[in-house]
This record gives sequence, C-alpha cells and structure tokens, in this order.
Amino acid sequence: MKHTTSITVPALERYSDAYYADPKNLLLTHAYAKVGMGDLAFDPVAARKMQFKFSVDIPTMSATNQRASGRCWLFAATNVLREIIAKKKNLGNFELSQSYLAFWDKFERINYFLESIIDTAALPDGDRTVDFILQTGVHDGGQWDMFVNIVKKYGIVPKDAYPETAQSSSTGNLNGHINRYLKKTASVLRKMIADGADRAAVEAVKEEALQKTYTFLCQCYTMPPATFDWEYVDKDKKHVVEKGYTPLTFRDEMIGDMLDDYVSIINAPTKDKPYDKVYTVSYLGNLVEASPILYLNLEMEEFKSIVRRQLEDGEIVWFGSDCGKYGDGAKKAWDDASYNDALLTGLDCSMTKAEMLDYHMSQMNHAMVITGVNIEDDKPNRWKIENSWGSDGANGGYHMASDTWFDKFVYQAVVHKKYLADKAELLKEEPIVLLPWDPMGSLAD
Repeated sequence: MKHTTSITVPALERYSDAYYADPKNLLLTHAYAKVGMGDLAFDPVAARKMQFKFSVDIPTMSATNQRASGRCWLFAATNVLREIIAKKKNLGNFELSQSYLAFWDKFERINYFLESIIDTAALPDGDRTVDFILQTGVHDGGQWDMFVNIVKKYGIVPKDAYPETAQSSSTGNLNGHINRYLKKTASVLRKMIADGADRAAVEAVKEEALQKTYTFLCQCYTMPPATFDWEYVDKDKKHVVEKGYTPLTFRDEMIGDMLDDYVSIINAPTKDKPYDKVYTVSYLGNLVEASPILYLNLEMEEFKSIVRRQLEDGEIVWFGSDCGKYGDGAKKAWDDASYNDALLTGLDCSMTKAEMLDYHMSQMNHAMVITGVNIEDDKPNRWKIENSWGSDGANGGYHMASDTWFDKFVYQAVVHKKYLADKAELLKEEPIVLLPWDPMGSLAD
C-alpha cells in the first residue's frame, strides 16, 4: 500500500514546540556550531580502558604509509611478508614494493574488467550485474586472495628495486583516466557484440585497450623490473649486495610457497550465510585464470580464538574491518564504548552486525595487521594493530581496538590452515556463490 501522509503545518508546530521545550536542544545547537560531533560524543571515562598495553605483543617494524592511495590490502600483506624476510636476512627495517604489486594488479584487473564486459555482453543495458561491473571499474582496493594471485604470477621485489612515484602514491587521477577509458571501451565492445562482431574483432579491440593501458601504467609507475640487484645493510652493520634476482626467484628464496598455507576466514552473521560454509563472490577477482576468492564463515568466538592462537604462536595476522566507525584519531584507537552517539543526538542507531550488513550500515573497507592482544581473565579485551597511515601521532602509527569493536566491525582475517585442521573437509567443499554486490565482496582500500 502506498503511504500518502504528508507533513502538515500543525505537525511542524508540534516539532518546533518540542525543540524549544528542552533547553538541551539550544545547548547542542550552540555546541554543534563550533565543535565536531565526534568530539562531542566522546566518553572520556569509558576511553580510559583503552591503554596501549598488551600481554601478547609481537615485535614488528616501523609503520608504513600508503599515502593518498587505496592500497591498504597490499601494505598489510607486504607488512606480513617483510617480517619473514627481515628475520631471514637479519634486517632492522625493510619494505617490499607495494607499487610493483599494484602495477600488476591494475593491469590484470583491466583485463578482468574487459573479460567481464565481454562475458555479460548479452545482458541488456541497465542490468544490475553490468552496472555493477561498470561502476566498480578498476581501483586500488583488494582482497588477500588477490594479493596471493599477483605474488604467485609476478613475484615480489624490495621497495628499493621499484620505489614509489607521484602517481603510485596518489592514484586518484590515474584511476580516473583508466576508468573513463575502460567505460568507453566497454561501450564499443558491447555495441560490437550486439551487432554480431566475431571473436577476432572483439579480441582486437581488447588487445588495443591492453596495450594502451599497459603503456599508461608504465608511464605512471615506470617499467617493472625483470631483474635487479638487492643492496642492504643488516642489523650488524654488514653491507650486502645480492645480484641477479628476478621477482620470481626473489619470491622463491624469501617466502617459497608459504602463501598456499593460509586461508581467509570471515564473520558474516547474516541469515543467507550459514556458518561453517565456504563462499565466493561472482565477478570478484583480478586474474581471469585464478581460482575463485574463498572465505570460510565462522562464528565470532571461534574466529577470535583462531586469531589469538596465531598471535600467541608469534605470527601476525592480516585482517579486514570497517575502520570508519568509532575511531579516535588522536589516540589511534577504535572503541565503540568510547562514543555515545545516541546520548548526543537522540537518534538510536543501534543494530546487530547482521543488520548492519543487510542494511548497508557497515562492511569491510580497510585492511591492517594484528600484532598483539591483551588477555584478561582468559579473554581478549583489546587488540594491537599495525596500520599503513604513516608513523606520525600516538604509538608511532600503531593503533588499538577494543574487543567489542572487534566483534562488531572486523569481518575477515587470514590464518594458517593448521588452526583449521578440524575443518579441513569444509575447505574442500564447492563454494556457495554470492552475488557481485554482496558486502563480503567489498574491497579493502
């Protein structure tokens, strides 16, 4: 039934009378004029519990900086790998090249986009899947399995072998130019296919697009190295030059095939995603030839127990969360208890995690690394986080999150398969395919 009740003059008078009847409304009007809402909602008493101290605290290197780009997933992933390499080579500080991985991810995703456009060419204009592909385009965000795809195909290199450029560190214009060109190419491809063009003609247009975008990426990032020498000084002040690496031989020597031992777990408590099932998302990926991106959905207590065990065994954890909720920028802390929005605004926005996912209130948008946890009465109460927003501010760029925030806003973690030994058979099951716009397909940036 269509609702036709409109706002009337008497109703407006009631609303105005209610506003003036409570002096708090005038007080807040004055406060809102000069102070940000986030600061006004801050609860200093509750925030005292957020102490930057942890009973399990894995030593890690200085915080990195993704700058004006959405490469958090690559920074978080390379921050995991660099600890392994630094330990092997006795290094005090070290970074892998995120730009190298971003270059190949972008180029592969251009191909993935074009193949998706060709694959959906028979669908009509305005189809939701086609619109999703066009609106998503090629951008910086990504998933752990997409990182694995790139490393397996193209290897890794030290940052010194492929450093940042102005465009790799600030990708807005770069992405804009690529996506405008891809949308134009998509319109050409869809029209050609609708008009009956053969596969060879379609492939010719796609090949031209790949050549042009490859050239543009090389202009923005520089040509990726085929070979390189690695020069470093270790903790003992020993100067070393190791010659003749390729990205693949460097990967093989430094990390081998360790990435095969890890799996993504998620916590998605929505009705459409039963626990202990494996999921994938259609039209989510970067390499067209790669296996589907997979997630094992677990209840939060089990999810946290596995993350905790990996930390207690001395290994840090890549994870994805919604970092836009209840963050204290000065203290570098995420804590829902430190902010009382409802008390400030009078608007009760409380929802369950499932409701937040179903009603687009929250989804994963940022990847970082968990490097510690504080245990009290055998339960975690806060988590230590290595971010990629630079080393300025409190704690040298490291952050923390309360356990209640973790419950609500952490969605994904990457853990060693040994912690899932009792679920080994589940990981072999055919994944349930989710729609392209499912919140579990959101990309961390």
